[in-house]
Amino acid sequence: MDWFAPIDAYCERLGPGLWAEPVNALTNAAFIAGAAYAFAEWRRHPKRDGITLAFILLVAVIGTGSLLFHTFANGWSLLADVLPIAVFIYGFFALALFRFLGLRPALAIVGTIGFAVLAQGVERLAGPWLGSSASYLPALLALGGIGTMLAMRCHGAGRWLLAAAAVFTLSLTLRTLDGPLCPRLGLGTHFLWHMLNAATLTLCLLAAIRFPPDSAGVRPAHGEGSPARRA
Repeated sequence: MDWFAPIDAYCERLGPGLWAEPVNALTNAAFIAGAAYAFAEWRRHPKRDGITLAFILLVAVIGTGSLLFHTFANGWSLLADVLPIAVFIYGFFALALFRFLGLRPALAIVGTIGFAVLAQGVERLAGPWLGSSASYLPALLALGGIGTMLAMRCHGAGRWLLAAAAVFTLSLTLRTLDGPLCPRLGLGTHFLWHMLNAATLTLCLLAAIRFPPDSAGVRPAHGEGSPARRA
């Protein structure tokens, strides 16, 4: 693979220049803003933990990696874009199994490995319809599935994850439509994926912040656990 060969993957890009995707590049600031907001929430929480802080920093890394890809648009910057996202998806899945669903660490790890294997099959099946967006469909299904299970258990984090799944559904739809709508829109829709995906990740972070390991899923008083009131 040529790590420096230009990649033209999105509607906005019309050439190999560094700023050929200015809107796609600049909207990655949404990830930094989301991470900053989550960090402020984390600092105020009396039961903040280091694992959640690591995920907050990872969201900032995701924004930086995506910025690199939408400016340099080549092989090495593609890795900088997709690898942090993959780490977040599988890492947060394991965190949800352990922290929210109460599985032991070993079972959470086994469950995450199983999810990774099943994700490959889902991606292949959905590829003909969703294109490159098919790689994110397993994450959406997992987010909605875990959120539903938590909501059925009256675990407060369920509402946050279901809200994240709803936003992610719209986000993934707009990412998929970037190519088909390009002849009409010119700019495309990928920049909206950045903004809504940042919101999705921020909602996931807030679930982890507000329901730390020993919270037992009980919503804080005065509606603090409601995404409608605090997000």
